Amino acid sequence: MLSSEQMASYRSVLEEIKAELERHLKENSHYGLEQSFGHDSTGELSSYDNHPGDEGTELYEREKDIALNEHAEEELSDVKRALSAIKNGTYGKCEVCGRDIPEERLEVLPTAVTCKEHSPEQAVSYGRPIEEDVLEPAFGKFEYDESDSEAYDAEDTYQDVERYGNSETPSDLEYPVDSYNDVYMENDDPTGYVEDYENFAATDIEGKNVTVYPTIQHRQYEHTLDEEGLMTPFGDLPAYEKDPYTE
Repeated sequence: MLSSEQMASYRSVLEEIKAELERHLKENSHYGLEQSFGHDSTGELSSYDNHPGDEGTELYEREKDIALNEHAEEELSDVKRALSAIKNGTYGKCEVCGRDIPEERLEVLPTAVTCKEHSPEQAVSYGRPIEEDVLEPAFGKFEYDESDSEAYDAEDTYQDVERYGNSETPSDLEYPVDSYNDVYMENDDPTGYVEDYENFAATDIEGKNVTVYPTIQHRQYEHTLDEEGLMTPFGDLPAYEKDPYTE
């Protein structure tokens, strides 16, 4: 049972918290939510000429303001509820079971009107952000490396962006490379072609060979085949194809 001095002390603390919350919400116009739309708080008339990235930033800030405003209003509601309990003479007793609320709990949470056992928020939330449904695992559901699809997926997008630079250095890699241009993920993947010879072999509209450009890739390709004594990188040609070609 709280004494009259303790009750007066808690009333003073709660009234101070209430005044601070009300002042804060009034000064920031409830986190800018009194404006009709997010553009009003930034001085913009519309989204017409805004970059999508800027719009995303404004949306994030608006969502954050909504969450902060809800938190402040909920806290203010709890304070008013506790002050009403003081006025009714029930402050310090659990609204559910009627037992005294420990002073240690009231010192930490002066807005408490229930004991710990009957607190409305007993469960710890393990909920994850909804974005993880599409972002996990790795590049999310937009990764097709393990399928037969040849679609341009999320990993391809990341690789294209990573080519312009990342925080890695050649010495950071398990197998150091010679150039900063090779530190991005799967840097040896073909870009714009499937087979190596497509870098230097030209064909016409019907797919017939027209010419071969003498590039570095061409020399390396020929050197590799000569060392192995093969006609193709995937194995030698069958006799009925190789003989007419070599003759």
